[in-house]
Amino acid sequence: MNKTILVVDDEAKIRDVVTSYLQKDGYRTLESAGGSEALDVLEREAVDLVILDLMLPDMSGEEVCRRIRQRSSLPVLMLTAKVSENDRVTGLSIGADDYVLKPFSPREVAARVRAILRRTRDDALLADRMAFGGGELVILTFKREVYKQGEPVSLTPNEYKLLLALARHPERCFTRDELIEKVLGFDFEGDERTIDQHIKNLRQKIEPVPKEPRYIVTVYGAGYRFAGGAWP
Repeated sequence: MNKTILVVDDEAKIRDVVTSYLQKDGYRTLESAGGSEALDVLEREAVDLVILDLMLPDMSGEEVCRRIRQRSSLPVLMLTAKVSENDRVTGLSIGADDYVLKPFSPREVAARVRAILRRTRDDALLADRMAFGGGELVILTFKREVYKQGEPVSLTPNEYKLLLALARHPERCFTRDELIEKVLGFDFEGDERTIDQHIKNLRQKIEPVPKEPRYIVTVYGAGYRFAGGAWP
């Protein structure tokens, strides 16, 4: 079955151009001109990815993304005219998987969609269940679910991919470039500090004390490693 992409933008011309390129790639497309309408569509339809403009007439794209993240790990590609680093970091911190700056090439948007969907496919997994810290942290890979002290943890697709990449190789140090390739793809053109932001978000969700991480440990001057078996 073809993947379904929801395009959310209040400009009909942008929706038309983006959906045209996506349909040429074989995707089924849905459209929405506002945030409330987009959330309604997501209640009714099975969607595989959302392309989300940040400047919507009824609510901000950031708020739409937050509401999506409260109930789903659905991939989100943001379209934004906001060019500052802080704006981009904010978008990633609330759960966006990638962003494209306006004005943009529709070919670039289509390429980013392909890359995100390629990254969020199920990987060849080493185990159906991985447990760390005496069961304090559990990853159920066959369900793509993570539990902390028995409670489900809501992760974005990139956060899950990052956790899985680290946890599958305990004690191995990964450089930021290696993690970018594994999580964001070799064609990612953003700042390597994007990985730092994802690590920060992930620590907030899985660590008992985020400022004193037990699992995702910084290797200064090198990168990060997963210390799942290094503490009692």
